[in-house]
Amino acid sequence: MILNTIASLSLQYDEALSLLRVEWAAGEDMRAFRSAAEQLLEVVNQHSVRNILLEMNTFPEIAVYDQVWLGVGWMPALVKLPIERMVLAINRRHVHNQLAIDSLIALFRPFIKFDIQFFSTAVPGLHWLSDYSNRVPGLLAEWDAAHGRGPAHGGVNEPRAFYQTGLEY
Repeated sequence: MILNTIASLSLQYDEALSLLRVEWAAGEDMRAFRSAAEQLLEVVNQHSVRNILLEMNTFPEIAVYDQVWLGVGWMPALVKLPIERMVLAINRRHVHNQLAIDSLIALFRPFIKFDIQFFSTAVPGLHWLSDYSNRVPGLLAEWDAAHGRGPAHGGVNEPRAFYQTGLEY
């Protein structure tokens, strides 16, 4: 189900998979970043989310002040949540945010009890996070419909082609 609870974030929640997909939806405007991040923690807690996909390719560069805030205020709360697995989808072209994420993970490594995996795009990460569930094509179709995207944007047809042919990519 698409959640419209945080204006700056696109959210999709699947109760059966205890999965939350998160994407930045405010373009280059980062004024609501902290508020959105705090609200995200509330959504994760409210739904007892165990699996999170953070699509970092849609985030603008995270300012240094926001990175400090993440380390001081947000990460301590995140690591206390009942998360089991997290996927960070981030392309290697996003070096600034990759370095920011790496430093936060390094700082909180002793406290992180969940598995973190990196993927360059969201779709393969979603497959891994869901244990290659047959629910993924429906989730992708719902996401694409909510965002006005067709299958050409890494949507429904890509995973079906993989399953039908058995080819690895």
